[in-house]
Amino acid sequence: MAEENFLSRWSRLKREQPVEKAVEPETPAPVLPPVESLTPDSDFAGFMGPKVKDELRRLALKKLFQDPHFNIPDPYEPFSGDWTGAAPMTPELLATLNQTRTVLFGNQEKKPEEEKPEGEEIQGEAKQDESGRQDT
Repeated sequence: MAEENFLSRWSRLKREQPVEKAVEPETPAPVLPPVESLTPDSDFAGFMGPKVKDELRRLALKKLFQDPHFNIPDPYEPFSGDWTGAAPMTPELLATLNQTRTVLFGNQEKKPEEEKPEGEEIQGEAKQDESGRQDT
């Protein structure tokens, strides 16, 4: 036989092999109790099998999570509490915060010596609307 390349030999041998189909024994779906009779103490493991229809699995999980035990928030979860019931901040406390000084009370806290008359200009600083100048 003439020397054949690797892919040709592999293809020929692959075609000559008999095809064996793996036949799995058919397992029936498990016998499950009716969803209405389930309690939180029932065994839900049978509903999680691969042969159980998705609709039935969802109904069983819905029945499980209707238990009030699952409605108790975790006390250690930071976002599970209601944080809207706090007292509002007083204006005196707001005035002490740096952010509110500049954002909310910026106009009120200007000192008279910081304010300059409109016609006066600091030397070296050009007015934005100066006539005769063109932005480049």
